Amino acid sequence: MTARVLVTGAGGPAGVAVIRSLLRRSDLEVFAADMDGWASGIYLVPASHRRLVPPGRDEDFVPAITRMVADDRLDLVISTVDVELIALAGRRDELAPAMLAAPSQDTLSVALDKMLLAERCAPTGLTPRTVLAGPDAQAVDWEFPVFAKPRQGAGSRGIRLVPDRAALDELPTDEGLIVQDFLPGEEYSVDVIADASGAVVAAVPRTRARVDSGVAIAGRTVHDAELEDAAAEIARAIGLVGVANVQLRRDRAGRAVLLEVNPRFPGALPLTIAAGVDIPSLVADLFLGRDLPATVAFREVASVRYLEDIIVEVDDILISDHAGHQEEL
Repeated sequence: MTARVLVTGAGGPAGVAVIRSLLRRSDLEVFAADMDGWASGIYLVPASHRRLVPPGRDEDFVPAITRMVADDRLDLVISTVDVELIALAGRRDELAPAMLAAPSQDTLSVALDKMLLAERCAPTGLTPRTVLAGPDAQAVDWEFPVFAKPRQGAGSRGIRLVPDRAALDELPTDEGLIVQDFLPGEEYSVDVIADASGAVVAAVPRTRARVDSGVAIAGRTVHDAELEDAAAEIARAIGLVGVANVQLRRDRAGRAVLLEVNPRFPGALPLTIAAGVDIPSLVADLFLGRDLPATVAFREVASVRYLEDIIVEVDDILISDHAGHQEEL
C-alpha cells in the first residue's frame, strides 16, 4: 500500500535530501512544502504535490498542516526545521490520522536547550562542564580559555571565546548564556537513528572538513567505535526515537565529548545516505509502523557539495500570503 508523506522545510539542504531519498521509493507518494515559493525542494515533486505553508512560528502553521493532512489524505508528516518541529510536537494529536515523524516533545525540549541537555547527559560522563553565565560560572575554577554560547540556538551564532576571568566576569547575564570548558580538538557529527524502543539502529560519524553557515559542505564518514558509542549513549540518555545529529568534539585530553544535539535531519545527510544508511527511508518506515533492521552498517566515503539548479517554468513558481494560501505567479 502506498503511503502519502509531506516533507516541510523543502528549501533547506536537509529537506532536499529527505525528498530525494523518499522519491526513490515506489511505495511512497511525496508532497513537499515550504514557506517560500522559491524553495528548491518544492520543485522536485509534481506540481500537484507542491504546498506553501505559513512560517513555523505563525499561529496558523499547525492548523495549515492539519488541513493538508485532511485535504491530501496524508499518512506521515516529516519536518526538517527546528521551529516547526517544536510547534508540531506539542500538538501532534491534531495531525491524526497522520503520524508526525519526530522525537517526543521531551526529547526535543531537552536537545534544543544546551543547559538541559548537559544536565540530562551528565550521568554519561560525556559532557563538558556546563554552567550558567553569572555567579555560577564565576564560582568555577576554570582553565582558560572557555566558551560562552546561548543555551538555545543552532550553528555558531552567539558563540564567543572567553580568554580570561576578567572577560568571564563581563559576560552579560540577560542573554541566556552558558559557559563550557574549551574543547580544542576535532569536531565530528554523528547521524543517529533509534527505533521505537530507543535502540540505536545506526550511528554514523562524519568529519566536518568544510563548513558553511553551520552546514558541512565537505567531509567523510569514519569508523570510530568511540564516536559511535558516545553518540549512541547520548541518544539513549535523551530518549531518542527517530533521527538526531549528535555533535561531538575532543577535549584537551583527546576524549570525544558532547557539543550539542540537533534532533532533526542534518544538512549533510546525503553523505550518510551514500555511506549506506538511508535515514529518511528508515524514519519513514519507523513512523509508519514498519519494522526496522536491528543494525545498519555503513562504509567510509567522502563528499563535497556543489550548487545544483532546478529549472522550472515561470508560471509554476508558487507565491503565498503566508496565511496558508497559495497560487502560481
